[in-house]
Amino acid sequence: MSWNEFLNEQQNRGYFQELQSFLSEQESLGKTIYPPAQLRFHAFDLTPLEKVKVVILGQDPYHGEGQAHGLSFSVPEGIKIPPSLRNMYKELSSSIDGYKIPESGNLEHWAKQGVLLLNAVLSVELASAGSHANKGWETFTDNAISRINQSQNGVIFLLWGSYAHKKEKLIDTEKHTVLKSTHPSPLSAYRGFLGCDHFRQVNEILAKTGQTAIIW
Repeated sequence: MSWNEFLNEQQNRGYFQELQSFLSEQESLGKTIYPPAQLRFHAFDLTPLEKVKVVILGQDPYHGEGQAHGLSFSVPEGIKIPPSLRNMYKELSSSIDGYKIPESGNLEHWAKQGVLLLNAVLSVELASAGSHANKGWETFTDNAISRINQSQNGVIFLLWGSYAHKKEKLIDTEKHTVLKSTHPSPLSAYRGFLGCDHFRQVNEILAKTGQTAIIW
């Protein structure tokens, strides 16, 4: 089973057809939607199902102009690094020896190493956070998490914040590893995310199972 097969399967379901109708309606009303349609499944394009080693779950895409490109927490080259990602870099620099904080917020190089950067909702209206919640995306991404859970072994799920924590029920913790903390947002990072050591733990777990460490 590949992501393409998974996508084809989901597209035939009623919830997905309703979601597509909603998106088409929003576009016909002249709403600006991020990320652009060709990047909505960018996370799946860059991280094939059989290559998934780590899942980092976000909530919904950035809603500022030019920020969202289909990967949770990531922004394209040339876009200012958002506060949550800045805190992720801060945590990396304190837990990975020799880590230098990048000038870019583009995390495609993580995705290509097997880190699925998955938002629970895959589209948003410009300047309107959460505007596409409860339209069907959550069913799609829950089904994607369930597919990883069923078809893969030894995946490490990083669940940050109460929203992500709710997804633990989809994961068989006998087969997979779940690491939880608060969200890296400036509102909560100091309550457990900073100092959580997740990035180092991921590489230690991968090393123990004979897998290549992630070059963060």
